[in-house]
Amino acid sequence: MLQSLADTWWAWIVLGFALGVLEILVPGYIFLGFAIGAVVTGALVGLGLPASLPLLILVFAVISVVAWLALRRSMGVREGQVKIWDRDINDKP
Repeated sequence: MLQSLADTWWAWIVLGFALGVLEILVPGYIFLGFAIGAVVTGALVGLGLPASLPLLILVFAVISVVAWLALRRSMGVREGQVKIWDRDINDKP
């Protein structure tokens, strides 16, 4: 059963699009790296990457981390964009 899931390329693509929709609902570039990883893994399986489920999960994880780091570098916190707190929320005004 799990081996047939590993060979089903469209399941990875659907997972990627579902994670993309989740990214729209919960913004912050958290799920976008995972969505890119799932779509790329689905494309690799569709192109004929012969792999077992554990290897595909490893490929998904590596691609997701690389995509997340690239997104973080290109769209993350900008230079000088730091929140400075001048008072504690528990202090009385």
